[in-house]
Amino acid sequence: MLLRQIYDEDLAHAAWLIGCQRTGEAIVIDPARDVDVYLQLANSHGLRITAVAETHVHADFLSGARQLAVDAGAHAYVSGEGGEDWNARWLANHDHTELRDGQTIVVGGIELKALHTPGHTPEHLCYQVTDVGGGADQPIGILSGDFVFVGDLGRPDLLETAAGLEGTKERAARELVASAHRFLQLPDYLQVLPAHGAGSACGKALGAVPQSTVGYERRFNAALGDLDDEDRFVERMLSGQPSPPLYFARMKRQNRDGVPLLEKVPAPESRTPERMLEEGLAVVDLRSWDSFRTGHLPGALWTKTGPLFSAAVGSLLEPGQPIGLICGEADVERLVRGLVRIGLDDVVAHCEAERFQGWADGEGASRLVASRQIDAAEMARHVADGHRVLDVRRPDEFTEGHVVGACNIPYTRLEDPNEELPPDDLPLLVHCLGGVRSAVACAGLERRGIRAINVREGWRGMGDVGLELGTGEPA
Repeated sequence: MLLRQIYDEDLAHAAWLIGCQRTGEAIVIDPARDVDVYLQLANSHGLRITAVAETHVHADFLSGARQLAVDAGAHAYVSGEGGEDWNARWLANHDHTELRDGQTIVVGGIELKALHTPGHTPEHLCYQVTDVGGGADQPIGILSGDFVFVGDLGRPDLLETAAGLEGTKERAARELVASAHRFLQLPDYLQVLPAHGAGSACGKALGAVPQSTVGYERRFNAALGDLDDEDRFVERMLSGQPSPPLYFARMKRQNRDGVPLLEKVPAPESRTPERMLEEGLAVVDLRSWDSFRTGHLPGALWTKTGPLFSAAVGSLLEPGQPIGLICGEADVERLVRGLVRIGLDDVVAHCEAERFQGWADGEGASRLVASRQIDAAEMARHVADGHRVLDVRRPDEFTEGHVVGACNIPYTRLEDPNEELPPDDLPLLVHCLGGVRSAVACAGLERRGIRAINVREGWRGMGDVGLELGTGEPA
């Protein structure tokens, strides 16, 4: 048996390729949308992908299950435990099986047994993997999807907080209790192979270790505590969860209803900054924040690479908007793939960061705009003059401590029409913990024509500058 993890650092997402070398067959579990990555990996090991499986309807990236069904002719295995609302709706014209608890997938000499583990989502399945062809009569591991992570459990609130289905999160948390008890009945030696690592918004305390064992999680996974006190467990699992990025609701719908097929990964053309301006592209600038705030194209967004990239861009842009990137040449393909994985396919142009900076320092200087930034002491003076404060941290961070009178909207929810920004008769003072999320927010607000000032130190610098600080829920 061959087992390989394919990991996306920006989405903190892990897909798994499992192959039987005897028959040359392979299966991919929880693939992302750009499936050439898996096809190439399988081919390099002399394997062909004959099957693809999902653990659940994902919220943070577009699944490649349908794409593999088309490109490789793979048999698609999905959960049949979601009922009318959360069973897949894209299966017509594809070879497929809707799995129920206890049913198995056979790929060559490998057997995968489905376990229904609701909680993170109602339809969630895990897969126990047994290398029957290698002589094993017991499983080697469990593909745990978004149910059990290293150090955490999958959050049970996303159907309500991301997809807007009110009244579902407490029921899901109680279902998670039963699933957790089932997990703890498994033998300690089983490897735990999750679908996410540190940086994912699918939990609140995911570890950075790629895999674990049942025994290790039994001993050290704090989220598995309090199972004998269900009310306490539910309260703990529903508190302190990060605000889901705005694009999660769209991912849920598309993964359930059918991810648009991808003919090929976009190959954006190299373009000058002037062309980007003329064409009205949605520009995502990945230079340093200091370079960006000194001078950038009007309406450009700013972010860093890593988990912040998908959360920020996915929450600020919608599909169908032509996108231009300002970044290092070596980063173009990775960033394009990151955008494709969240359904932002129209990446049409890029400008190499050094080329842009040379233009910005010369003939382009008059075309640029700057962003304002102040320190915490200057922020205090602005507050005394009547400026409003926008805190873009998570709600749990805000509750632990905030500027009295501040408005709290997480940076990934600023485009939510249900969120009401404070009046901007004066520029908004925007802060997070240390100045990075607030920089993303400032660029997004300025793109909408809202004046904003980034607070460089963020909350870390506000202890002794004369601001009135408090704790508790927003007023």
